[in-house]
Amino acid sequence: MYPMNVTKPIGAEQLDNLNQKKGVVLNSDNVDILNTSYYKKTGSTNAAAQSGSTQSSSGTATSQNTGQAQSTGQNVNVRRITLPALSKRISKGQKVPLTFSSNKIKVNFGWNVNNSACDVDVSAFLLAGNGKVVGDDFFVFYGQESSPERSVLFKNVEEANALQVFDIDTSILNPAVQKIVFVMTINDALEKALNFGMLKDAYIQIVDPVTNTEVASFLVEEYYNNINSMMMGEVYLHNGAWKFNAIGNGVNKDLAGLCEFYGVQVE
Repeated sequence: MYPMNVTKPIGAEQLDNLNQKKGVVLNSDNVDILNTSYYKKTGSTNAAAQSGSTQSSSGTATSQNTGQAQSTGQNVNVRRITLPALSKRISKGQKVPLTFSSNKIKVNFGWNVNNSACDVDVSAFLLAGNGKVVGDDFFVFYGQESSPERSVLFKNVEEANALQVFDIDTSILNPAVQKIVFVMTINDALEKALNFGMLKDAYIQIVDPVTNTEVASFLVEEYYNNINSMMMGEVYLHNGAWKFNAIGNGVNKDLAGLCEFYGVQVE
């Protein structure tokens, strides 16, 4: 279950949208569960996750306690990507200016898993100068796919080289937003003892959507079994110009913990 308790009421239209797009098991009788407590993201994990190990598409099982692969000789269908070229790749901690043909930015994300129980998502926190979200609506993820002014849009793409994408239009971005932080999380990681040691090939790629060319990218190289979320990178304003910071820092917080850290009101 996801402790995504963003404290604003949900209407019938939003409820239908969630049920159709995200497999949320809600109806008019139990919608209060979402408004006050939890909702499920269904169909995201393999039944094998209930045992002490889970299988990967390469025929290995991964211990949920250590993240170490063990041979099983069996195959499980797991969505896999081919890494893009990442021609403008930078190192962890490096900051670079961003130059675009327009006011629009495209941010691609991809990853592969060694453990089929790992259901991964990326969220964007739109922060003011104090490091907190401008408002609860300025948290964009699979359950809230747009910022209020539609300057930041989330979508699942599941392409050959990318799985999730954020489209940003800086011309309509709320002027209070000084930074957009992108965090990769593993769903139900705490409950199921999942960790980043079970992932690989996790990347963030900044693209000019007009020319479809890469502007900057970062590939995670450190995967530890004592973290379950990764601050991938941030796009931020510096002296009136946009820059990219390849953060690459892992934290032992789930999405609810990150919401609390960035000031999103949860219950």
